[in-house]
Amino acid sequence: MPDKRLSFKEMCAKYDVTPRTLRYYEYIELLSPEREGRSRFYGPREVARMTLIMRGRRFGFPLEDIRQWLMIRDSEGDRAQMRTWVNLAGKQLDELAEQRRQLDETMAELKKLRDDTAKTLG
Repeated sequence: MPDKRLSFKEMCAKYDVTPRTLRYYEYIELLSPEREGRSRFYGPREVARMTLIMRGRRFGFPLEDIRQWLMIRDSEGDRAQMRTWVNLAGKQLDELAEQRRQLDETMAELKKLRDDTAKTLG
């Protein structure tokens, strides 16, 4: 029994993305659906890629990094892709830690300003 393919509409619903987003992912070559006339169908490979794309976006990776990472698997295999993932994840963790530091600093400043203003009000 062949693997089930998803239609364009099913793919949008499964990943909660707009048609425009899905078309853009195709345009920048993150996805390559099968085409039958004007219809697009997404097989297991494209569904797996979309899962990785959405995971990468959730972790804050730029689309270009995700695209490069997916291309590595196609050209160099799983192990090269995993090595690249480990490096990218390390860099992203550093970036997220810096964003957290900046956010904590901003929140502390805002709380102080709020408290000082509240004291002025009496």
